[in-house]
Amino acid sequence: MSETTRLSAGVKPYAELGYWDPTYEPKDTDVLAVFRLVPQEGVDPIEAAAAVAGESSTATWTVIWTDLLTAYERYQARAYKVEPVPGTDQYLAYIAYNLDLFEEGSIANLVSSIAGNVFGFKAVKALRLEDMRLPLPYVMTFQGPPHGIVMERELLNKFGRPLLGATIKPKLGLSPRSYGRVIYEALRGGLDFTKDDENTNSQPFNRWRDRFLYAMEAVHKAMAETGEIKGHYVNVTAATMEDIYERAEFAKELGSVIVMIDLTIGFSAIQSMAKWARKNGVLLHLHRAMHSTFTRQKTHGISFRVLAKWMRLAGVDHMHAGTVVGKLEGDAYLTKGYYTVLRESSYKADPTLGLYFDQDYGAMPGVMPVASGGLHVGHIPTLVHYFGDDAVLQFGGGTIGHPMGIAAGATANRVALEASIKARNEGRDLLREGQEILEQAARFSPELRAALETWGDVRFDFKPTDAPDFVEPQA
Repeated sequence: MSETTRLSAGVKPYAELGYWDPTYEPKDTDVLAVFRLVPQEGVDPIEAAAAVAGESSTATWTVIWTDLLTAYERYQARAYKVEPVPGTDQYLAYIAYNLDLFEEGSIANLVSSIAGNVFGFKAVKALRLEDMRLPLPYVMTFQGPPHGIVMERELLNKFGRPLLGATIKPKLGLSPRSYGRVIYEALRGGLDFTKDDENTNSQPFNRWRDRFLYAMEAVHKAMAETGEIKGHYVNVTAATMEDIYERAEFAKELGSVIVMIDLTIGFSAIQSMAKWARKNGVLLHLHRAMHSTFTRQKTHGISFRVLAKWMRLAGVDHMHAGTVVGKLEGDAYLTKGYYTVLRESSYKADPTLGLYFDQDYGAMPGVMPVASGGLHVGHIPTLVHYFGDDAVLQFGGGTIGHPMGIAAGATANRVALEASIKARNEGRDLLREGQEILEQAARFSPELRAALETWGDVRFDFKPTDAPDFVEPQA
């Protein structure tokens, strides 16, 4: 297309302005994205893909003369492939972005660029960011996890098994002293961690400073009794960064090995806390509060695997990542994909896991995924089968609701985990033999026996909302 034609006055289709190029060969340095889109009736899917490429890079709704003042084609994003999703009105649109379009080391800029106005664009009924390939030169402009999986294990001196945790329940309503008692009982019973929940901040019945004091008293007492390193994720989420830093500093002074933030504090705040955690030698746990408002639906929003990739770059040591079993949304294939994104140093594309691109993280450490939400001892063999050793398995009600008390609930979890690890290491099939393995262990553990009798038949069997296009969903 000649410059005269391209710059003719009036509205031009995006595909005619260069944002669609099926001959384009993505460069190793390009940022690649795949969007699931549903075009409006009468809108060609190629034009819809070109519109997304244009509006997330250099274009606007009409020809503009200032294009003549830039290296225009260099900065254009290009939709280079559009594939129909069989049996639906959906399409997968692949788009390449020049690396110069992004500020180094800024998640906020990346999100503003890729997920700015395009999700409200009228040319599409629905739009979802499915996956991204971030080139290694760009990846290495980010700090990444302050410590990572290997360093965390060295700090905690815990190897060869998943870590065990519990969210304090009820998460709201307890006084600081009662809250601390729950922490102590759970940790002395055999857990590695306990944690605040996402909305445990500084309410009138449990102010943050008092909670931190009682929580850390409980941690130190449990450590002295068991001889193990223990932790409580104190939630430092607050209204301002000044408040967040104040709470984090106090937690560090009390000897906490880990602090927690919520996704709701925002991308820039998360990156700031990652720098603080690295500087101060404190593990950083991220609760994904709010994520399902934009990750859960199949056709609109942002996939959790993309959010997980962003958060690894932003720099967290832990992140909630689904359970397969339990009360929260999670297809088995896609959840395995999330764990791959968080833990592996590199991986190949595998659409059955929702991974559309190869990804290389270079030397960036991995993030410890956290499985949490409606779990009990009966789930442990399945969790170990799917997730292996590098995960945190959290049981809130599945610890604190034990009929023999909180410490007994923790003991039941620890016995079930160690029995499952031993059986796995002996070559037994945890999926097929899991119940038998737990029953055998329960002969010598009244705590595990009571837990199995209480929760052994509890299941949450719902079809996942989000599942791969290429395999039957599993829950």
